[in-house]
Amino acid sequence: MSYTPIARLPQHVGDTVTVAGWLTNLRSSGKIAFLQLRDGSGFVQGVVAKNDVAEEVFERARHLTQECSVLVTGSVRADERAPSGVELAVTGVEVVGESTDYPITPKEHGVDFLFEHRHLYLRHRAPWAILRVRDEVERGVHEFFGERGFVRFDSPVFTPSAAEGTTNLFEIDLFEEDKAYLAQTGQLYAEAGAMALGKVYTFGPTFRAEKSKTRRHLLEFWMLEPEVAYLDHEGNMALQEEMVAYLVGRVLERRAAELESLGRDPKKLEPTAEGGFPRISYDEAIEYLNARGEALTFGDDFGAPHETMLGERYDRPVFVEKWPTEAKAFYMEPVPGDPTRVLASDMIAPEGYGELIGGSQRIHDLKLLEERIDQHGLPREAFEWYLDLRRYGTVPHSGYGMGLERFLAWVTGVQHIRQVIPFPRMLTRMYP
Repeated sequence: MSYTPIARLPQHVGDTVTVAGWLTNLRSSGKIAFLQLRDGSGFVQGVVAKNDVAEEVFERARHLTQECSVLVTGSVRADERAPSGVELAVTGVEVVGESTDYPITPKEHGVDFLFEHRHLYLRHRAPWAILRVRDEVERGVHEFFGERGFVRFDSPVFTPSAAEGTTNLFEIDLFEEDKAYLAQTGQLYAEAGAMALGKVYTFGPTFRAEKSKTRRHLLEFWMLEPEVAYLDHEGNMALQEEMVAYLVGRVLERRAAELESLGRDPKKLEPTAEGGFPRISYDEAIEYLNARGEALTFGDDFGAPHETMLGERYDRPVFVEKWPTEAKAFYMEPVPGDPTRVLASDMIAPEGYGELIGGSQRIHDLKLLEERIDQHGLPREAFEWYLDLRRYGTVPHSGYGMGLERFLAWVTGVQHIRQVIPFPRMLTRMYP
């Protein structure tokens, strides 16, 4: 069997081809039927003229149902009005699989209904476009780091301890003998990888047991976490900027049509692809926010409204750096000469999409790291392997974490993070 993908039809103008796909919609009059077809690679219209085909072909075509699977044969012809630039002059139609009473009709449906039928809704134009952008970003991640000498390093999903506090962990009972947790992050293990391989990145599912219903939260999401030996705080921010500019530029180059189909103006992302992200200190951010009517004091973390206000100042992401020690995780390196602040940064997206990346230089001094673990009330025995990284050939090193879904929500311009993952897992959503 040989079929031509819809995405390649513009290369076959004048040829007779067969498309293997599904019917998304049908309009029919007495002498002509318009078949809206999809095959995963794209969408195209097929035109069936009664006078040009056998009677049984025309009757079969005009009685097709939404989402039935079909083999459609026809001649590819140019059509400037069509989004793809072509349409199919149909000569043959074969039904592969029937579809009766498909639940997602062209009428308006509520969000809950669409996500209750997420397994089917993925077939429709908006999820289709979003997931193609997601695929492009994931491919870009691997190419970006591969070209720069990084090694992909897979970290475990089961961990014996918390990396960033114990309040948002999913606890697992291991055969009633011990406890483990679903990983919040792969960072600590990636640090071990960096000591072995120099430059590594982890990329996989992570879990946060946060009872939050906001548009920025999922219980399960994908996290990208590079770690680099002999990299300082400044170099860490430079790597983050280079990566984000690269990924956005790649999407603009290869998936602009998908963005436009989502109503996302690609021009709003062009400044990010240029780089040159501004940098402000935590203290400068506090001063700006308080001038806008907030009442923040040193040590306060930023909520979604604060991140929105900071992001609105710029047409590209902004770094907020040198955070209060008390506001950040135990493993972050202090600012030289100022133990009240750490060499950490958050990258805030424009347009109200909040934090994209959190990163820091890691503590490499054994004694200081031991003190921090004790100060945070963490079990020393669970971190002995992590302390070994400082006992045997410690070096300055840095890394960061980027939630893939946060990044994709911003790039695609969607309102809720649940839209950019195939099957979202949320406080109120576990089906399908």
